[in-house]
Amino acid sequence: MPAPSHSLESTLTRAWLRRGALACALWPLSLLFGLLAGLRAALFRAGLMQSHKLPVPVLVVGNIFIGGTGKTPLTIWLAEALRDAGFTPGIISRGHGGAANAPREVTADSLAADAGDEPLLIARRTGCPVMVGRDRPAAGRALLAAHPRVDVIISDDGLQHYALQRDIEIVLFDGRGAGNGWLLPAGPLREPVSRRRDFTVVNTPQLTPELAQRVGGAPFQMQLGGTLAERMSARAERLPLAALAGKRIVAAAGIGNPGRFFAMLRAQGLAFDELALPDHHDFLDQPFARVVADIILITEKDAVKCGQIENLKNDPRLWVVPVTARLDGALAEQIVEKCRGSSPA
Repeated sequence: MPAPSHSLESTLTRAWLRRGALACALWPLSLLFGLLAGLRAALFRAGLMQSHKLPVPVLVVGNIFIGGTGKTPLTIWLAEALRDAGFTPGIISRGHGGAANAPREVTADSLAADAGDEPLLIARRTGCPVMVGRDRPAAGRALLAAHPRVDVIISDDGLQHYALQRDIEIVLFDGRGAGNGWLLPAGPLREPVSRRRDFTVVNTPQLTPELAQRVGGAPFQMQLGGTLAERMSARAERLPLAALAGKRIVAAAGIGNPGRFFAMLRAQGLAFDELALPDHHDFLDQPFARVVADIILITEKDAVKCGQIENLKNDPRLWVVPVTARLDGALAEQIVEKCRGSSPA
């Protein structure tokens, strides 16, 4: 039985995709939300609320659509693109679920409960220095102090964290676009679609003209691809997803938009039962204990937590599906050019 908070989240998510009765009832509150959010942004622009400049270029990867749109794969892709261009990138993040407020470094051996699942995945996939902390300027300064060779910082999320000045803003959407176009709580948006940004990216298998128009900003398309499954208990053991056809499969995802993971698996020709879990699910409730399946496919984000839970890390049914972001090389070129223009002389 789903948790009440998860059921409420699902109800709101459905309501946010159209302007139905529930969204219309909440619309007056969205006007107040927009007023307060706009006032806060204006106070930072006017210097009445303090923001901090770091001595290296700062890129923010974020979204205005609440929930998961694919920021982690985009951050990994961006770190690799900058490294290929000769930069030494570092990454900062709030660290969902982290235990401490002070900045702390994330390594491949960190605990997900301390570092957060997404920062841990980023550290493992990129090998870049990663620092987490609620105060992003402090996290950035701590990262530069610990790794003085870092010459560009990527902020994973934090688009609305105006206490940190940024040189480049990348706003990410997915196939849901801007939903019904309204601000919270009547719609899914933290800020209006019209907010400024340097680049717009849409995580979708098909970027239609209608979708591009809804999100604005001459968007680039991002596609997430995964064709292999790796056994959780022995990641070197890999199989093509197509080789799993005909087995009893359950696909589980504790991410912001589980449907995107399920759609990717179906595109590989798999048939399976779905197990959608809340974003950042901790798996301590053993959700697979009663699952009857030959194979349970999970995301990399969920695997960093499952791999640290004794009863799950050796479950032979668990297979991880890594995904890789694919984007137009022109986006990397434009970002690199802006970074070089923002670098200290």
